Amino acid sequence: MSGLTMGEAFRLDGRAAVVTGAGRGIGAATALALAESGVDVVISARTEADLNEVAKQVADRGRRAVVVPADLRDLDAVAGLAERAESEFGRLDIVVNNVGGSMPNAFLKTKPEHLAKAFSFNVLTAHALTLAAVPIMLANGGGSVVNISSVVGRVSGRGYLAYGVAKAALAHYTRMAAADLSPQIRVNAIALGSAETSALDFVLADDGMRSQLEDNTLLRRIADPAEVAATVVYLCAPAGGYLTGKILEVDGGLDRPSLDLGIPDI
Repeated sequence: MSGLTMGEAFRLDGRAAVVTGAGRGIGAATALALAESGVDVVISARTEADLNEVAKQVADRGRRAVVVPADLRDLDAVAGLAERAESEFGRLDIVVNNVGGSMPNAFLKTKPEHLAKAFSFNVLTAHALTLAAVPIMLANGGGSVVNISSVVGRVSGRGYLAYGVAKAALAHYTRMAAADLSPQIRVNAIALGSAETSALDFVLADDGMRSQLEDNTLLRRIADPAEVAATVVYLCAPAGGYLTGKILEVDGGLDRPSLDLGIPDI
């Protein structure tokens, strides 16, 4: 970062990125924030119409978006995004492993297969894409990986067993991968609280549940996806160039899950 102005420290001109789960919410906001910082992006999710809308907004910002509709539970499909970036842009510098999730459930209803599916969707997808991206990144001198984890990966709450364990694993995967890939490739993560995304539509539509999310957060509000996207840019840009193996808590000050699912004692 030495010799750069503060504005230049947040620029990523000429870089190429892959963003998963980029049709809506945090993934879409991240693709747009990276484009504003000078990045061309491969964007992938299940719904092509959503991706096309994001691609149009990327183009409005003067950058190129390559749309790849895919079921990102398919590890071959998610790994193939790295090669697509190389074939379209001739390089790959940034990977944002945003796709993931798991439905909450009571302990006695959480079967081993639920844990296996949560681990696969949140951790194996990230590893498959990162593994495919690393040789391409190294050919261009290195790069940056950002994994989207969750506050539930570090705090406990009833009903979040599968999701929390998977996100905790993703956080430690971040630390381990950072050690393996240093110094050429930096690997960091963001542990999220609640954000205004379609994944929470059913919660945010209920005034009582929305109030609970807000009241349990020290900042008394839900995050705007653009705030998360700005953190991704920071982690990838020269401004964040001395961070690796770190999990930034972008959670409004949470020390517990923001939503109590009301699961009774067993």
